[in-house]
Amino acid sequence: MTTIRQLLTTKAGAVCAVAPEDTVFDAIKKMADKNIGAVVVLEEGRLVGLFTERQYARNVILKGRSSPTTQVRDVMQTEVVCARPQQTVEECMAVMTDKRVRHLPVLEDEQLIGIVSIGDLVKSKIADQEFIIERLVEYVRG
Repeated sequence: MTTIRQLLTTKAGAVCAVAPEDTVFDAIKKMADKNIGAVVVLEEGRLVGLFTERQYARNVILKGRSSPTTQVRDVMQTEVVCARPQQTVEECMAVMTDKRVRHLPVLEDEQLIGIVSIGDLVKSKIADQEFIIERLVEYVRG
């Protein structure tokens, strides 16, 4: 089974982060530029929140707030569900399903080492299954 640590080694790029005092507009722009659905919120290098497209829709748009004047701290998710590097892809998929989240920051010794999305996990699971299928086909063919 693939662990989150193994999955993170295949992902390119650094974790995209914003500060609590950044504006929602800046966070959304960063997300659009990177084509991602969430950014971690860091304060002095410590994870303090998560800002996602869901938070934007529910806490900014639907509440009539202004993106250029609203700070991320006012709308971010502060109770963040996180993963550990030794967890398996399957364990994290179960957590995401149970907690109804699409992104899991990955912490090791309280330090952020990455983030995984449901898309990352599905992609990993599909790759694992394709590998197994290829091996089975080779076995059957002799």
